[in-house]
Parts: sequence; C-alpha cells; structure tokens
Amino acid sequence: MVSSTLFTCILTSAVLGQVGSAKPLAKRLDNGLGKTPALGWNTWNAGQCNFATAAKALQAADLFDSLGLKALGYNYINIDDCWSNKARNSSGYLVADPARWPNGMKAVADSLHAKGLKLGLYGDSGTQTCAGYPGSQGYEDKDAKTLASWGVDYWKYDNCATPGGNSQPRYEKMRDTLLSSGRPIFYSLCNWGRDNVWTWGGKVGNSWRITDDNFNSWSYVASIAARGATIAQYGVPGGFNDWDMMQISNGKLNAGEERAHMGLWAIGKSPILLGMDLSKISSSSLAIVKNKALLAINQDPLGKPATTFRPSGAAAPSASALYPYWAGPLSDGVVIGLVAADSAATLTVKFADVPGLGAGTFSWTEVYSGKTGSGTSVSAQLALHDMAVFKVVK
Repeated sequence: MVSSTLFTCILTSAVLGQVGSAKPLAKRLDNGLGKTPALGWNTWNAGQCNFATAAKALQAADLFDSLGLKALGYNYINIDDCWSNKARNSSGYLVADPARWPNGMKAVADSLHAKGLKLGLYGDSGTQTCAGYPGSQGYEDKDAKTLASWGVDYWKYDNCATPGGNSQPRYEKMRDTLLSSGRPIFYSLCNWGRDNVWTWGGKVGNSWRITDDNFNSWSYVASIAARGATIAQYGVPGGFNDWDMMQISNGKLNAGEERAHMGLWAIGKSPILLGMDLSKISSSSLAIVKNKALLAINQDPLGKPATTFRPSGAAAPSASALYPYWAGPLSDGVVIGLVAADSAATLTVKFADVPGLGAGTFSWTEVYSGKTGSGTSVSAQLALHDMAVFKVVK
C-alpha cells in the first residue's frame, strides 16, 4: 500500500442542498496534480482508432496554439485506445505502433513539452483494452515505468476485459506503480462509475468517471449531469468527478444544448476534454469552449463543484432527471446555473434562496451573453435545453 505521507488531509465542507448527500473523503491522493480539473483534448470522440497517431497529436498541438486554446489553459493532448502494437515485446513491454508513431512516443512527448503542452495515453486495467490492444493486468509495474520513460503526463485507465469483482484493488495497484515510477502522472480512473468510485476515487486518482460513456445525444448529457449533482461533494482540488469527454461540435447537439453541455461540465468541476476534430470545429462551438469567464469558473482554485438547489415554490430535485437550478461557491462569489431541462422557460431565482448568498443586493454577469446587472434575483429566458450561467458577487 502507499505510505500515508502520500496522502493529504482536506477539510470537509457543507454541500449545497444536493440529492443523496454523503460525507466527503477525509484523505486525497497527493501527487501534486489535478488541483483544478484537467483541460485538454482526447482523440476518441473525434476519430476513435484512426486518430491515435503521432500526426494527429502534433496537429492538435498546432491547433491548440492557432485556435487560442493553449492560451486559455487547455494543455493535455490525450491519445485514447489503439496507439500500441497488438502484442507486447519479448520482454513484456508495451510498444508504440511504429506505423502510427514512426519516431516513437518519446519524440512526440518531447515535442509537446517544448510547446508547453502535455501528452496523455490510454490503458486498461484488464487483459485487453476495449479495442483489443494489450491491457495492463499483470504488467502494471512495467507499464508505469514505460510511461515515465516516454515522458507521459496523463494516464486514462479503462475497465474492459477484467476478471470482474470490485475494481478498486486494480486501480489501487496501478496508482502505486505510477507513484513509484519517478514521474508525476495524472491518473484518470475510467471504471464507468462502478463500485461507487466517487467514495474511494479521491485517494486513488486525480479524476474518476461517474457513468458510462457520454454518447453523442442530449439525453446522455442530461443524465450524466443529473448523476453529477448527486455526488458533487466528492470533488475537491486534487481529485474531481469526471463526467466524460465533450461532444460539442460533433453534429448532434444544437447551439443551446452545446451551451448547456459546456456550462454544466464547467460549473460541476468536471475535466473538460474536447472531443471534436479540431481542424473542423465550428466557429460557434469554438466560442463556447473558449468562453473565458466559464473556464475561470471551472478552474476556480476553491474547487467546489456546483450542484442543485431548490428555490422556494419549485419542485424537488430528482436523482434521475436534470434539474433546472444549480449553484456553487467560488473563491470570489457564487455561480448560478439555470437550465431549460424539459421545455422552453423563463427561469428566475431570488438570491435569498441561493446557498451562499442570502438576502441582499448582488452584482451579476451572465457568462455567455456578457450581460451584467445587480439586484436581488436573476432571470433567464431560455429555449429548450439552453442554459444561462451567472457569476454573482457582492
């Protein structure tokens, strides 16, 4: 097991009226990473196996710069499944597919590092990855050493082809080997929300998936956010609930749904890992993922996820449905999210009903429109599935 010196105590905190509340973890993994949610891009939603190449990683690095993403804090370029050979070498080590990585993995990592960016890779806690490439079961130590030798910065660890049973020991074993690898590596647990991972994920990794995949539809976006609201208390600096990769600019969500997707992930303090073909991103989608005020809320150093709250006269939240009213504390104020979850609506909340505010006059900014104002309440007229996000200060 990992020495107790590798963990750091955190203060517990009150939770904003969420569904299904529970006590936060008392200790967290302290590998120096994940103090704010990860920002970056992942290959899978954009092109699955076809994008797991050096050329796509290097292209993404150039696009991070030219699109202005790097300047806003997006720094992880994460290669998902299919990057390795289908078999380990004779010594049992993973080998980057030379057809996909002609100069090797370290050359790409070095190139990204020279640009101020970071390289992420994908692995699996079973015998095979989900696409049938070698998994790490039984090879954890060798794989951690390989990642460190290549200069890898981020490790997404999946849950396919496993022996079943409680997944926690498998994820702890890889944690231990990563910590002893000699390189700080962001550890992303991808066990699909199994085994109540949020109750133990904070002492094992820097983020943990809370559900199955975010397939490209509004229903998945809404259901993931609904789950996230119920377990918001488990996210703190060093470890956050991971709501999965973004589906913005992938052809299925309209503009309002993309605003809600980004807004919910941002205020919920999920990692934001873009999932589109960056070379084809629409201008409207680019504006959403580059919203400085929203990214600042996601990256707020307090690290407290927003969750649902119940205004006076409103129906109670449900654990199984997206709720319209969200709020959470910031280091310099409070964020309020209003979502037209079921129909077009004009949604209004009095500040007196918002946890962390109370009666009085406050100033506000709506981050998508840039509108500002002050008063004792905020209101938004929203089309179906659209969202408004307000930052409120004294």
